[in-house]
Amino acid sequence: MGLFDFLTGKKPATANLAKERLRIIVAQERSTRGGPDYLPLLRRELLEVIRKYVNVDVDAVKVDLVKDGEHDVLDISVSLPDKSG
Repeated sequence: MGLFDFLTGKKPATANLAKERLRIIVAQERSTRGGPDYLPLLRRELLEVIRKYVNVDVDAVKVDLVKDGEHDVLDISVSLPDKSG
């Protein structure tokens, strides 16, 4: 819908409006889907292995896939408890 159509009160056809909304939804889904399917499983398994040696929270392990130029970098962060605790 252009500015002229807005000012004259013309409304876009329902089919065209639905088609445009669907394009936006599909584009958003594609952009948020970026990570591989195995990351949640990898995070769970890492947490199990770490818990064999250290008592950590469920949220202590974070696994992300980051683009670094042409390379994908697997970023793994583990928050360990204080030794005094």
